[in-house]
Amino acid sequence: MTLKLYDTYARETREFVPIKAGEAGLYCCGPTVYNYAHIGNLRTYIFEDVLRRVLELNQYKVHHVVNITDVGHLVSDADDGEDKMAAGAARMGKTAWEIAEIYTEAFMEDLQLLNIKTPTTLCKATDHIAEQIEAIKQIDAKGMCYTTSDGIYFDTSQDPDYGYLARLDIEGLQQGARVDKGEKRNVTDFALWKFSPADEQRQMEWESPWGKGFPGWHIECSAMAAKYLGPLFDIHCGGKDHIPIHHSNEIAQARACYGTNLSNYWMHGYFLQTDKNKMSKSSGEFLRTATLIEKGHDPIAYRFLCLLAHYRSDIAFSWEGLESANTALTRMRDSYYAWPDGGNIAVQYEDKFRQYINDDLNTSRVIALIWELIKDNDVPDADKKATVNLFDEVLGLELSAWAPAVAAEIPEEIMTMAKARQEARAAKDWAAADAARDGLAAQGYEVVDTADGFDVKKI
Repeated sequence: MTLKLYDTYARETREFVPIKAGEAGLYCCGPTVYNYAHIGNLRTYIFEDVLRRVLELNQYKVHHVVNITDVGHLVSDADDGEDKMAAGAARMGKTAWEIAEIYTEAFMEDLQLLNIKTPTTLCKATDHIAEQIEAIKQIDAKGMCYTTSDGIYFDTSQDPDYGYLARLDIEGLQQGARVDKGEKRNVTDFALWKFSPADEQRQMEWESPWGKGFPGWHIECSAMAAKYLGPLFDIHCGGKDHIPIHHSNEIAQARACYGTNLSNYWMHGYFLQTDKNKMSKSSGEFLRTATLIEKGHDPIAYRFLCLLAHYRSDIAFSWEGLESANTALTRMRDSYYAWPDGGNIAVQYEDKFRQYINDDLNTSRVIALIWELIKDNDVPDADKKATVNLFDEVLGLELSAWAPAVAAEIPEEIMTMAKARQEARAAKDWAAADAARDGLAAQGYEVVDTADGFDVKKI
């Protein structure tokens, strides 16, 4: 079945046609490792993981490249303020190199917890300074940049199609600018290389043809993507906040360097929202995968929650919503676990699955299809299991790895106390029942009354 993907550049769903038959080059903007990734960031990586799995389902060999931004990402998109790495180092009381290592390792742990496949290539900006300098030299040779007192800037007025990805109103932005452009010629111009301050030695700085300094954030992605995937590759992904600035700038750089749009398809994941606002690190308060675990939630339940919505729709996060997702996932796991092995894939369900997932990654319809399959008495249970195994190659819920927790054996003396409480309740001896309950709690147990009697659980 034809794979169709929504291309932000074209503003339409297009049939996926690879540049090279049987292969797919996929570049995904990675983390700026000045802090932990929050679950809103990780929603984008879940979407990209599903995309990779769908490409593989369709028999493409995927070269999946993710960058690690460990230099050059300034706190302001206006190319001023402190480098996020330097700010993170100051906050942590460590070097920029040390925090890059700490937060890169944490990011990789998050990917494992959410069952996100490891990229085939993980590349650090600081390992590719030479490639970034070479790209800037090509832009400079074509007269598409200029020098100011603080750096080398791309002249966006030299690109007549600048901002097409975001459908930017360049003239309106110029006329409506309310910020001081400084020495920039146009409000949309952006830094390719920033000079180190004369009176300050930075932790991360390099020599260049233009002076000592460090690369801008945008040049790293286009330079590394071109190195590993070529000057024109198949798919470039990121969050939707990258559309108006970061990805628009990447395209401008690629046009100047290679005469291409860098990628044939531009795909963007939407936001995780709290109180109608995008989850962000700027407030200093954000939720991590570790936070979910601390509150007793399975990270795969968060993955399941993300898959319940289309990747191009915002999700309103709440603890109640996560709990509901966990309940639904538990039901699905219980059904799957009860089915025997050895079945065959139900073809009628496979056809629907491929139709839905190849329609711009419609995971919510696939999950609905699983519930339909669970209720279908005409499909043998073993065939249900084989069919859901196929679905889970894309969903990544690790259903085959799950098993119900084994209940801890309750000591005989604890069961005796619980039975005594039950007998006291039956006799309406509430004082004795309360005393038995308190005695159980002192031993680290609680009694939960049920329709059939009671259960005893370890606190």
